[in-house]
Amino acid sequence: MHHVEINVSNLQRSLEFWGWLLEYLGYEPFQNWPEGRSWRKGETYLVFVQTESHYSDVEFHRKRTGLNHLAFHADSRTQVDELTILLRAKGIPILYEDRHPHAGGPDHYAVFFEDRDRMKVEIVAP
Repeated sequence: MHHVEINVSNLQRSLEFWGWLLEYLGYEPFQNWPEGRSWRKGETYLVFVQTESHYSDVEFHRKRTGLNHLAFHADSRTQVDELTILLRAKGIPILYEDRHPHAGGPDHYAVFFEDRDRMKVEIVAP
């Protein structure tokens, strides 16, 4: 994959959420302009852009047609566990808490959560 571009309802709020997470996962700041920012890891980058006001009348929901969630590689189960602690410290609820870290099945070790626009994020251990 070359890149993914995501429109967000509040750019500053999304940058605060995604910036620390992506840098924790090894992404580096890449592009920066008034309406957006991106982070890159290798040849792939993620872009976050402020939704234009005339398109902001309908909120995102992952159950509608379109993107359901983004899944990222973790380096290890330890990294998933450390990230889970960081998420909780930041007040970010863990999805499927009753099945965490095996919400994806007995052989799947991951943490699931949502960004500020309620886009689901998954971090998966090898």
